[in-house]
Amino acid sequence: MAESEKQIEQKRVDKVVQEISDHIHRVATDYTEARAEMKRVQQNYSANTSVNYFEVDDRIETSAELQQQRALASRLIENEQILRRQLDTFHELEKSPYFGRIDIQDPGEAESERLYIGTASFTDEDQNFLVYDWRAPISSIYYNGTLGKVAYETPAGIQQTDLKKKRQFLIQNGEITSMFDTNETVGDEMLQHVLGEQNDDTMQNIVSTIQREQNDIIRDTKSDLLVVQGVAGSGKTSAILQRIAFLLYHSRDELEADQIILFSPNRLFSHYISDVLPSLGERNMRQVTLAEFVNQRLQGLTVESIFDRYERANDLSESQQQVQQFKESEAFMTAVHDYSQTLTPEHFNFTHILFNGDIFFNKRDIETIYQSLPNMQPAERFLQTKNKLIKQLKKRIDIETDAQWVAEEIDQLSDEDYRTLLGNKERGRFQQVDDEIHYIARKIITKRLRIVYDAIYNNYFLDTYAQYADFLANVDHPEISDSAWQAQLTAYQKGLEYHKTSLDDVAPLLYLRDILTGSGQNRRMQHLFVDEMQDYSVAQLLYFHHAFPKAKMTYLGDSEQALYSDVEAPDEILQKLKDAFHVNKARLIRLTKSYRSTYPITTFAKSILPDGDQIQAFNREGELPKIVVRYDEDEAYTAVDQCINHALKTNGTVAILTKNMAEAQAVYQHLHRDRDITLLKDTDRTLPKGVFVLPIYLAKGLEFDSVIAWNVSQENFPSSRDVGILYTIASRAMHELALISVGPVTKLISENIPNDVMRIEHAFTN
Repeated sequence: MAESEKQIEQKRVDKVVQEISDHIHRVATDYTEARAEMKRVQQNYSANTSVNYFEVDDRIETSAELQQQRALASRLIENEQILRRQLDTFHELEKSPYFGRIDIQDPGEAESERLYIGTASFTDEDQNFLVYDWRAPISSIYYNGTLGKVAYETPAGIQQTDLKKKRQFLIQNGEITSMFDTNETVGDEMLQHVLGEQNDDTMQNIVSTIQREQNDIIRDTKSDLLVVQGVAGSGKTSAILQRIAFLLYHSRDELEADQIILFSPNRLFSHYISDVLPSLGERNMRQVTLAEFVNQRLQGLTVESIFDRYERANDLSESQQQVQQFKESEAFMTAVHDYSQTLTPEHFNFTHILFNGDIFFNKRDIETIYQSLPNMQPAERFLQTKNKLIKQLKKRIDIETDAQWVAEEIDQLSDEDYRTLLGNKERGRFQQVDDEIHYIARKIITKRLRIVYDAIYNNYFLDTYAQYADFLANVDHPEISDSAWQAQLTAYQKGLEYHKTSLDDVAPLLYLRDILTGSGQNRRMQHLFVDEMQDYSVAQLLYFHHAFPKAKMTYLGDSEQALYSDVEAPDEILQKLKDAFHVNKARLIRLTKSYRSTYPITTFAKSILPDGDQIQAFNREGELPKIVVRYDEDEAYTAVDQCINHALKTNGTVAILTKNMAEAQAVYQHLHRDRDITLLKDTDRTLPKGVFVLPIYLAKGLEFDSVIAWNVSQENFPSSRDVGILYTIASRAMHELALISVGPVTKLISENIPNDVMRIEHAFTN
């Protein structure tokens, strides 16, 4: 491209950067003033709340003033946060104001219009757009359009235009480092630059490299169920985060960030993606792991994690595997629903409500209340039982106000404690001293009996665990022997004695509790995202659908990376979920091109798969993956050490990936005495720099500059069920991949991968 044209574009960049800098100065001034005003209001509020008033008129006036100050403080805090987010956004724009340009000519117009696309919109003082937000309707042309006649969707309907030019920029710190015209979504030159960079400890916002098929995912606003099946490194996670940013932009008047929930595979992944939305000027959605979600809903019970289950998968007998598959099926959840709807009142497992170890509400009395109610849905009947128990509790509180112990406790209150119990709202309300004393007495008793109220409110008078055991004892279990079924029931009951339960019981157990009690549903959530969907059972996904009934669902994953279950075809997955959720607007989008790894690494990884030829490798140069074979474990560890030294010459992060945690601990023990190395566990939240070792299930969704796979021997990977594990390990590497084998290499590699896509070394050479 002509140098003069680049100079013209640089002059525009300079002008826009100057405009942004001036705007930053104005916003910074507003932000400083907002913080100062906030500080003054907080000081005034603090001074007023520290004053004691004794006259009734003073109390009323002070209360009104404090309420006004609280409202003012709330508005000032919100304003301060808005200004802070604006400053963060404009500071990012100042470094790189835009990454794309499109020239379009609308029908009937004599000249074309030039538009620049960036991570956020920016206008000059006359409200002329200098930069268009990548999420704006017109910006879709940049991602979807090729030169010529194009159409794009707007709130007013489909618009037509003629795309004359598409130009892409790499701008760093206000300087154009590269620019080029293209007819593609994103030219190879830009992709080569972005993908060739070193990995960071958090995922970067890469809206400049969105591909057409990823753009379809991002801008879909109509599907109730969107299933994204993308090969490793296809950018599906980036697309989903950008989809969230788009939804917040598209529905900004109706949608808040805390109305979106994302299920992450682990805490490391949650941290890894934590900076993407803030870099786009949006608040992060709610993030939760499966373990965090179920532990919150089953407090007091230790639930088997998905990682624990992976570790013990090889220990399960065939009959135990059959039981597990049945419990995680749609049919089993349907059986739970049918059981709950047909359960007769006399078969409810009520339990006592206790206070200080004594029975406060007897389960027989609770049963009597429930059975006396007219026939209705279980949840409604249960709610009416709760209401009757709360009324009885209030009567007990009224009766207890005249008890001697209450009078004695009031006499022992300090003036400060007395005023605290009375509260600002009630001061000056009572004309008679006895009325005030009665109010204080009720507060004392209510506080003491709070534990009883909480037990009623939280449905503790239903023994959900015993109810679920009754369900297990009576449910039909086709194709599973009575002895195998009885064994799992015994295991469930024995686990409860130690306050433990297996993962496959969690979804049906929670579903049963929710149906019977009418609890557990969050109707405020509008969007549900599940990453690594292949690692969740249908029962778990069905429970998510139940728990967030108003949410549109976006599930993404790669069936080839299934570590916990068998591989399924994408079409089968979509149909299964569509039938289970009873949705009309369901859509499947496939991403088949891998961008993460170099061409040799992707070629190696896809060769492991039976249908790997469906994966397209992005043409980025790199070294062939290397397999180092040693027949002695100590020599294998020496080879790992040498591979680390080699990798650190050009790479910032080196991940040693193992099949399980026991192997990760063994590798760490052998290496940590002589070098700086970190062992990562499921409790870790951040990725360190340098060298670390972790089991493959903690690396889901992550990528590393260099990967060393530990012990890819036939003994360690003997069966076709290990294909997904090997593929997942290999596909984590961005720039360099080495595999260590203690003994003969697994046949999954030696019999499936051509010799020309790998190097096998029986003795390591530097």
